Amino acid sequence: MLQVCLNGARVPGSHPALPVTPQQLAADAAALAELGITHFHLHPRDVVGLEVIAGPEVATAVAVVRTAVPHAELGVTTAAWIQPDPVRRADLVRGWAGLSAGRPDVASVNVHEDGWSDVVRALQAAGVGIELGVFHEEAARTLVRAGLPDGTRRVLAEVQPGGSTAEAEAVLRLLEPLGAPILLHGEDDSAWPVLDHAARRGLDTRIGLEDTLRNPDGSPTRDNAELVTCARRAIRAHAVG
Repeated sequence: MLQVCLNGARVPGSHPALPVTPQQLAADAAALAELGITHFHLHPRDVVGLEVIAGPEVATAVAVVRTAVPHAELGVTTAAWIQPDPVRRADLVRGWAGLSAGRPDVASVNVHEDGWSDVVRALQAAGVGIELGVFHEEAARTLVRAGLPDGTRRVLAEVQPGGSTAEAEAVLRLLEPLGAPILLHGEDDSAWPVLDHAARRGLDTRIGLEDTLRNPDGSPTRDNAELVTCARRAIRAHAVG
């Protein structure tokens, strides 16, 4: 599975093709659906372009994108940098239960963040699937100690900028006892090496303007569609190999 992370925490204007508004996200998702993409991760924004996890903005973004790609899995974030207060963050997520067509299918929860288990319980109460973000070995150990929560769709093993495939392997070894589906990806300069590694290992992976603004050759990418085309080429090459 190739998931596409459409925008992430990128500042509006940081790339000419970065989708910010619900309409831009929907247009991007529709174009990528034509390329066969069925899993999308997006960061809803408010009217001035700031990331939000409040129900109304989440509902608007998800509902508009869902209209464009009705059969796709739509995921959002619960990142602590958006709402640092863990109690308030869990309360906002719990409120997603009443969002109807604007309720996301899944949401990512970063295991190293304060209050992550409360956010997981809020997602369970809201009927939203869970993606568990594991950024490093300590987070992997935390998750293994806690056990895999009900409703977990996958574990997102993320290699930070400057990280290596050796770091990825260390995290993967720690996560192995959980038996969970793993999506392995990198960020910025680690994005393409880690995607190649995921392809070699036969793991799910992701790409998009959240993770990198450049193609594998280092040239600035045109848009999410070009990143997907490059990713598909790399995945196919490893499958043949």
